[in-house]
Amino acid sequence: MQQLSPQDAMFAYMERPNTPLQIGWLNIYDPSAAPEGKVRFKSILEHVEQRLHLVRFFRERLMFVPAHFDEPYWVDDEGFDLEYHIRHVALPAPGDWRQLCILVSRLFARPFDFNKPLWEFHVIEGLENVDGFPPGSFALLAKIHHSAADGVSGADVTTALHTLDEAAQAVAAPTWDPEKAPKPASLLLRAQVKRMRNPGSTIATIARSLPVLKKIKSSIDAGDLRKPVKHKVPQTRFSGPIGPHRVFDARRFQIEEMRPIRDLVPGATVNDVLLAISAGALRRYLLDKGELPEDMLVSTCPISIRSEEERGLLGNRIANMVIGLGTNIADPIERLRGIREETANAKGVNEAIGARTLTDLSELMPGRLVSLATRVSTRVGGGAVANTTVTNVPGPQQPLYFAGARLITQFGLGTLLEGMGIFHFVLSYCGEITLTVVADRDKLPDPAHYADCLQQAYDELRDAASATRS
Repeated sequence: MQQLSPQDAMFAYMERPNTPLQIGWLNIYDPSAAPEGKVRFKSILEHVEQRLHLVRFFRERLMFVPAHFDEPYWVDDEGFDLEYHIRHVALPAPGDWRQLCILVSRLFARPFDFNKPLWEFHVIEGLENVDGFPPGSFALLAKIHHSAADGVSGADVTTALHTLDEAAQAVAAPTWDPEKAPKPASLLLRAQVKRMRNPGSTIATIARSLPVLKKIKSSIDAGDLRKPVKHKVPQTRFSGPIGPHRVFDARRFQIEEMRPIRDLVPGATVNDVLLAISAGALRRYLLDKGELPEDMLVSTCPISIRSEEERGLLGNRIANMVIGLGTNIADPIERLRGIREETANAKGVNEAIGARTLTDLSELMPGRLVSLATRVSTRVGGGAVANTTVTNVPGPQQPLYFAGARLITQFGLGTLLEGMGIFHFVLSYCGEITLTVVADRDKLPDPAHYADCLQQAYDELRDAASATRS
């Protein structure tokens, strides 16, 4: 039995029917390297079953403390059934990209049953006419609740499920003997004892944080850091309440092709380029609809604050940067330059605070209170902290295999929050970068058009880089 951190618990408490707080990956595999050139569903079940012990929450469910008197716990699911969590479906003919996007959107939008472990795998066959992938390929849609993992720890789950060659080595899994779930009364007693033992934990956290915050103020006063800009968040079609339906689409790029674009602005990173592509797509799409606001759109950018000692741990260890996207700037190079200035200063502030203080601050308030405050501020205040999220999760740069099939590429899927009806997810793998958009279907009824906007925003930056070199 393990208790959730306040940050993990926040994601559990914020769950609502229209805003299921889950993250996911769509992996595409080529089975030609597997024995007999194919992978059977039975082999996938066996492959995952051998690795269940490598990912703690695979056989654990959430148990809430009565009256939410304390954060919930992960407890063993005594009725765990692997075949409930791994499902098998197929696309109808012709099996093209549009059909795959529609199916993924529908499957990803479905909330979890909180009485069971909060994950699902959907094995999708029938990808016979998806451009860029060989016939016979299959997909794996993995869904994990955000209370169990963030992007980085989710990538660790991917690593645990894959091998480095096509020989799917059998793993000697230990015998699993589930513990009985505690009684609700014992959780209440445990919560009371915890409060009695740590009456001054909040005060201690504040005391540790004050010197760091004073140091940041001194750095701003001395001109070493710029005071973070508090951006106005304009209203767009992606603002307001979220519906229950989702859309999904994506584009693929080569990392090598990003580097000349990065060199357009001194000090810019590939992450800055991906932010600029997302910003360019938003600008193009809203211009096309006649809805581009005068104020620039704003994005949250989750960053990992895991220490080296915390590498490999599940759960959430994230802080957020808030970045102005420069959607009010027509010139793509100037837009990239503005994004670079924003990210450099935000990173400087986070580095000055330090991972330990950021972690302390993220756990300063109970998850239940944070989730309630977030919902109230969104609904009463009429807006959100940003218009979208752009998250970048680095992946492995060597080929991976799943039950003998080679992983070709992977697309990330992010969660939507009230007031932020569009999400951009960046993943890298084997020299390739994928940029995925997940959105409320009512707010983005034409996801293929938005994916074209992503491509056009990239082409615009690529052409600017080519013109600079020539």
